[in-house]
Amino acid sequence: MTYNIALQFEDGVSRVIPCESGELLADAAYRFKINIPLDCRDGACGTCKCHCESGTYAMSNYIEDALTEDEAAAGYVLTCQMRPTSDCVVRIPASSAACKTEVASHGGKISSITRDSATTVSFSVQAERPLSFLPGQYVNLQVPGSKETRSYSFSSAPNQTELSFLIRDVPDGLMSSYMRHKANTGDFLMYTGPYGSFYLRPVVRPVLMLAGGTGLAPFLSMLRWLKDNPVTQPILLAYGVNTKDDLVELGTLAELKAVMPNFDFFTSVVDPSSGHPRLGYVTSHLGAAQLHDGEVDIYVCGPPPMVDGVRSWMAGVGVTPRNFLFEKFSSTNEKVSS
Repeated sequence: MTYNIALQFEDGVSRVIPCESGELLADAAYRFKINIPLDCRDGACGTCKCHCESGTYAMSNYIEDALTEDEAAAGYVLTCQMRPTSDCVVRIPASSAACKTEVASHGGKISSITRDSATTVSFSVQAERPLSFLPGQYVNLQVPGSKETRSYSFSSAPNQTELSFLIRDVPDGLMSSYMRHKANTGDFLMYTGPYGSFYLRPVVRPVLMLAGGTGLAPFLSMLRWLKDNPVTQPILLAYGVNTKDDLVELGTLAELKAVMPNFDFFTSVVDPSSGHPRLGYVTSHLGAAQLHDGEVDIYVCGPPPMVDGVRSWMAGVGVTPRNFLFEKFSSTNEKVSS
């Protein structure tokens, strides 16, 4: 049995490595030339202490000076003593450079491109091999004919050869102009990653997803992954846009709802002349019930004013969610996650 272990470094870089059944995580990482900081290898010094965010594992012998009982109960592990028994996400308290690993580079050809929306472009890239990432993460795509890159979240599920993206058509934007006017199927794209701390955590309580515009992309990735890995907790997506033309992927969302009994979504449009049944920002159509008395994980992806608006809404409701994870993006798609 082989397990996929996602190593999350503190500089936002991710590496997904295979770990054989019974293999120590530190040894698996070393096989791939990733040097997780460690000294003793005996569970005595605590140098290789990391946090396992999800997954199951067995721990060999260690002393409490290296890992206390409370730390172990909170999911902290010593990678020199940790043997994964499932796929895991492990946060490494060091940069990728400190662990002597590099950002992975990839390439692939554009397999499809859709310009049906006046404000967005969707496209897919046929990768050379299946790409492992955490649903919600992004890559940096190099704009053909330049050395510039732009950051875009996957809208496809992990571990596939066809990678999909949904991007905003920014007027005079470098990547937007290429995708709108020049790109053709068969064009080759280079990209690096995956990156990002905005990704789906284990679903152990209700989930509220708030998407603004093309901030829908990472949620499509999460939902597509959840379709194949069902959970029982309720999941609600609130998808808001400025104009009616900005609404995309409604058919995809309807298809997901049809096969995911615990998933629901609604849309809202800011433009009062749109005729949309829900006008204004998504928070105008949410209430305390969607916060489940704080027993909820909230994910937000959209422009900075949206993220700030959600914070204000939560303060006004007077309920603090168990987890609040967000990703802001600007017109150049620079991402800030937390």
